[in-house]
Amino acid sequence: MRVTGSQRIFSAMTLAALLGLSATPAQAKPASGWRVTFDGSTEVEAKIGLRIAPLEATPIDVEITIPAQTSENKVADLVRDGLKKTLGTKDFRVGVDDGESVIVKKRGKTKKFELTMLTPPINGLGVKIKRE
Repeated sequence: MRVTGSQRIFSAMTLAALLGLSATPAQAKPASGWRVTFDGSTEVEAKIGLRIAPLEATPIDVEITIPAQTSENKVADLVRDGLKKTLGTKDFRVGVDDGESVIVKKRGKTKKFELTMLTPPINGLGVKIKRE
């Protein structure tokens, strides 16, 4: 039986998800704002999954498709747009800083939140998440 590239990618993503379920996740400290910084460019089409988890509220998962050969600035724009579309503007403010960083901040009485990456690393694209 011949295995296609798509089947290999699916198998790798499934394995990564299973390993992620068995590992104890690092507990991030909730904050009022987060910075997601991208470095490099994607080698292949991929998805970036992010989880926004406000204290005492249901987490919000966002998945953004990133085309192959996408630069860090364009990745930041796509992630900003995906977050804005999912989160809206009532509870969160989302923007791009320095071209390659996405800033997510709570608005008003919205609870502090954690922002974590759900997907495995993307070849050629570095991703750093830190409190703002």
